[in-house]
Amino acid sequence: MIDVDRVDSLVDVLAARRKSGTQIVLVSSGAIAAGLGPLGLSTRPRDLATQQAAASVGQGVLVACYTSSFARYGLRVGQVLLTADDMMRRSHHANAQRTLARLLELDIVPVVNENDTVATDEIRFGDNDRLAALVAHLIRADALVLLSDVDALYDGDPRRSGARRLADVRGPEDLVGVELGKGGAVGTGGMVTKVQAAKIATGAGVPVVLTAAARAAEALAGADVGTFFHPGGRHPGTRLLWLAHATTGRGRLHLDPGAVEAVVDRRKSLLPAGVTAVEGDFAAGDPVDLCGPLGRVVARGLVNFDAGEIPELLGRSTRELAATLGPEYERELIHRDDIVILEPHH
Repeated sequence: MIDVDRVDSLVDVLAARRKSGTQIVLVSSGAIAAGLGPLGLSTRPRDLATQQAAASVGQGVLVACYTSSFARYGLRVGQVLLTADDMMRRSHHANAQRTLARLLELDIVPVVNENDTVATDEIRFGDNDRLAALVAHLIRADALVLLSDVDALYDGDPRRSGARRLADVRGPEDLVGVELGKGGAVGTGGMVTKVQAAKIATGAGVPVVLTAAARAAEALAGADVGTFFHPGGRHPGTRLLWLAHATTGRGRLHLDPGAVEAVVDRRKSLLPAGVTAVEGDFAAGDPVDLCGPLGRVVARGLVNFDAGEIPELLGRSTRELAATLGPEYERELIHRDDIVILEPHH
């Protein structure tokens, strides 16, 4: 059931900012929950097919609610449904970028949600906080505001006396000793996912404010409310950000130490000679995890071959493969432009 009063309160704030000249993109959750009532369900279904059915009904209910609420201010909304699977494909993420940009040019307020009707457990963003961070990067937002049910990030449970508000977070060192996940649980997210989303956005150069919905107007006005996460200096390519945070590996390639050093430290392409084993059932173009000798995932990339083709390539040079299998095999397993490093190699 949608709380129309809460929606209207949020839209009041967003409409005021929009009327002052600020472009707004709203990332909203709630499609599955909005579909429960019309389907006569009292609780969130556990099976994927019924969740997708609820989302199908609920997406219409949700966007109708936003359409009605923004219409009070003469503003129109446009629904944008994204899937993680789409976003790792070169052409698809570019299409999403163009669509959002054009909606803003046309003075439409985009309402973004994960397309739960087709997402599966293996290919989904997982939570709308992460989706919001990725969309903020996609549109090169000036700021991301994450709304919670508590007014800021605290160094402990905010319900306990003595818990201190963290006004600024400049890096991981500011979060040492902070208790996450106690208080601030919202939907399928919670404070853990909000901090993770803030890390994604700030790593992409987008500043983040985390606060309560009731303080959204103050946050958008730049007041000292909530927690401000300062942006980092890196600006990774959009597609690599999606690859790192909006995908899961469909399989694994195990690398020898030399290949790990080449890929991670020297940012080289992955060649068949450096791969010792392959796991999973994947197709060319799918994301796969790259593992070091101890099995730790160190990178992810878009592979150029089907899983079934790779075993006979292992340990062989591209020159040898071209001579025995044909010129189409004289190429890397994964090109360096399609590899994102997931953790530092030591």
